[in-house]
Amino acid sequence: MNQFSYVRPASQKAAIDAIFRDNTARFIAGGTNLLDLMKNGVTAPEKLVDINRLPLKDIRFSNNILHLGATTINSEVAAHPLVKTHFPLLSQALLAGASQQLRNMATTGGNMMQRTRCSYFYDITMPCNKRSPGTGCGAIGGINRMHAIFGASDQCIAVHPSDMCIALAALDATVIVAGPKGGRRIPFADFHRLPGNTPEKDNNLGKGELITGVEIPANPFTRHVYYLKVRDRASYAFALVSVAAALDISGSTIRQARLALGGVAHKPWRLYEAEKMLTGKAPTEENFRIAATVATRSAATFQHNAFKVPMAQNSIITALSKAAAI
Repeated sequence: MNQFSYVRPASQKAAIDAIFRDNTARFIAGGTNLLDLMKNGVTAPEKLVDINRLPLKDIRFSNNILHLGATTINSEVAAHPLVKTHFPLLSQALLAGASQQLRNMATTGGNMMQRTRCSYFYDITMPCNKRSPGTGCGAIGGINRMHAIFGASDQCIAVHPSDMCIALAALDATVIVAGPKGGRRIPFADFHRLPGNTPEKDNNLGKGELITGVEIPANPFTRHVYYLKVRDRASYAFALVSVAAALDISGSTIRQARLALGGVAHKPWRLYEAEKMLTGKAPTEENFRIAATVATRSAATFQHNAFKVPMAQNSIITALSKAAAI
């Protein structure tokens, strides 16, 4: 690990200024991903700007909106009564992530900013356009079992690793950011990026911008929800496929549906067409099977990950069935 300087500003403006003036500086809160990247030589910031002194730890529900400060801890969010009562899908997704020890350190903003766990990205001896633009994508012709089946490009086929973000995508969250030019709001669906020709860019934050919080509007998905994570082992493993499923059921009719997939794309993958197909239908296995087919018809596989298509279909059916049965 290279040497670096460390500052702990007492104000949001000072933190933003410290990042804006130094292209090599990075914000740090829990550090559960950034420190790994530094230890592996994937990134080498010359300055870390610790934001833990900033007043960004609030969890509150007002005006039918849940607000999560950027430095709220994942385990605290998952266990908070407001979240468990009004947004159980988010709680389930958080509890599926990492391990209890990591959830006790990882923050809401940091979770959103974590980078892919692609082995070619982490191995600095291998080509990776995300780590070193223009060097090629080792995964495309290599071992790509864990990689994308949606939204990939010839520059990158890595997948987004978060569980929390899949639930936030399904729940139409909004990211609140502050920067040198003031604050702005980014719909969660627009926060993360597909790789395109710039796979090194994971999100749409501008220079010097800081995530200050996330907001989730109240919704009817307080009962029929399920987060399913399919992985190689039961703990401390990233998803091969994950599904965030939420249904608003009245009698024998689905009034609204929300679906998002994880482990399949460079960003959380919202299934808008499948949601539309389910609206107004009965919550039956046959309809869930049709929705799963609709959800995966644009999938494109690589040498080692074709199994993800039927896995995604079966996972969607299972998640919807469990959500409907609750």
